[in-house]
Amino acid sequence: MAADNATKAADNAAKAANPQTNSSTVKRSLYEGSTQYNSWRYSPERLEQVRTSLNAAAVAVIRNTFEADEPGSSEDVLFLNANEEQLLVKLYITKIPQLCGHFRFPEEVEATAISYLKRFYLKNTVMDWHPKNVMLTALFLATKTTNNPISLESYTSNIPKTSSSDVLDLEFLVSQSLNFEFAVWHAHRALWGIWLDLQSLPDISEDLRPQDVYDIAIKHVRASRFTDAELIYTPSQIALASLALASPVLAERWADSKAVADAAQPLSATLDPTLGSIKNIITQMGHPPDVEAVREVDRRLKLCKNPEKVPGSKAYLARQTAEQRRAEEKRNKKAEDVRRAVTESGNPFGTELNEDEKAKQLAELDDDDD
Repeated sequence: MAADNATKAADNAAKAANPQTNSSTVKRSLYEGSTQYNSWRYSPERLEQVRTSLNAAAVAVIRNTFEADEPGSSEDVLFLNANEEQLLVKLYITKIPQLCGHFRFPEEVEATAISYLKRFYLKNTVMDWHPKNVMLTALFLATKTTNNPISLESYTSNIPKTSSSDVLDLEFLVSQSLNFEFAVWHAHRALWGIWLDLQSLPDISEDLRPQDVYDIAIKHVRASRFTDAELIYTPSQIALASLALASPVLAERWADSKAVADAAQPLSATLDPTLGSIKNIITQMGHPPDVEAVREVDRRLKLCKNPEKVPGSKAYLARQTAEQRRAEEKRNKKAEDVRRAVTESGNPFGTELNEDEKAKQLAELDDDDD
């Protein structure tokens, strides 16, 4: 299926480049019907806007919370900006491969957990939810959604200073932030499909596609997970760009083999601007962040974290009290509705049947038996 998806993506790109192609004849790929295609694709500009808006809204809420607790207390607080939030998230993205190596999880789990973590922080901010526990929850959730389950006890007991509640308390929040859309299409599967496809091309001998080319390409795919590439480009585009970094000749040969008849130019030329952008992202951003820079961000986060999320703080206790009050009001309303129903009907289970009604229902049952 990975090879089919990569082929269809290339075919669609070629058809888009040919204005004479009838759009009604273009067959939609399976990927285009996925939640990933419809819900988790952004332009670079839109992605930056989403993060900037989310950060600004979070800062406004937290500033108001500080002021409500102690007027003037937010004036000297240096809040994180959107780029600093992403720097911290990126650090914990790089922790996922380490944990997967420790547990010997397959690559599908690793890639899925990383996608979950990225998507979570398109709906939430690190000033509300620290990436550490979110990362652990995303990874645990990925083991289940990819059908590679591990018991919670085995999972948490192998991670220092981690309890079951650290994972379970956030599981619903993470799932909700993902819109309960758990399926993820990955570039490493598309790359494998392209590699298998190369073996069937008549002009590509085994000498032209040594195994180390694939090994280098998969390293570039893994490096792309540290970037925003998967939020902007399709898995097959990322896979082809990774192959182009390892072997430009093989990438060009494969792309041109998918060109439609009478195309204005080779498909490799059509895809070149897109692949060039992806290659720049991978080579320039596909590496772990500077640890010292992240430590500074994490230090500042302790000073600007939403107090409503800090157990023991005045804002946290006030929020707990308000939530308990709302829950109590809800319970009282439900109890009042039950009492009202009892008062109006006299019996919450309905009125008792008289002898004539009992005899009629028994007769109907006897008739059914016949």
